[in-house]
Amino acid sequence: MPAAYAIAHLRESRPHPDVIEYLERIQATLDPFQGRFIVHCGRLEVIEGTWPGDAVLIGFPDAERARGWYTSPAYQEILPLRTNHIEADVILVEGVGPDYDPVQRADALRAADPGYTP
Repeated sequence: MPAAYAIAHLRESRPHPDVIEYLERIQATLDPFQGRFIVHCGRLEVIEGTWPGDAVLIGFPDAERARGWYTSPAYQEILPLRTNHIEADVILVEGVGPDYDPVQRADALRAADPGYTP
């Protein structure tokens, strides 16, 4: 079963007591859903485009648990501690399995385009 991830692009992050409280409480909201930080505002090197701010990546065993965490009452209770002080984009995305082959994706895209000619 593929993993799933919560990805956040945090912009204009500024220290605030609410953000500190959010950080102190977030892991307890992740634990019931087996969520774990993979990246948490680590050193970021932009190699294409622009990326103002920080990145956060949280891994889950599957999309159901990722969605369950985000919509859980425990997380929704602390969410304003972050959103009131940090502008961000957050997505949930499913990962690919160990047998993923990008050639199959290319084939599917080619098949979906009736006007494609090599």
